Amino acid sequence: MNLRRDVFQAIADPSRRAILLLVATQSMTAGAIAANFDTARPTISKHLQILTECELLTQEQNGREMHYHINAKKMKEVADFIEPFRKMWDDRFNKLEAVMKSKIHEHKNK
Repeated sequence: MNLRRDVFQAIADPSRRAILLLVATQSMTAGAIAANFDTARPTISKHLQILTECELLTQEQNGREMHYHINAKKMKEVADFIEPFRKMWDDRFNKLEAVMKSKIHEHKNK
């Protein structure tokens, strides 16, 4: 049975988020990525496998080296999913701020 990796489970891990930040601006080899962590190389390889399986990273063979790239299309899908929640919370915080300011203003004018 082939279980599909969940993108949100993948990005829940801080190391995987750090890997995404590393490759966001440039492609990198597994060795170059691993050099940024105090973690065993097989652990980083597992993180890369998970990120690749959920399509947040893509792989490109360049000679003997495998380069990892961010998959901007998949990252946009994640951002598009999260955006309505961000807007909802921004609206709620803006309303709360307005209430707090009106209460402070009322209190000062007493």
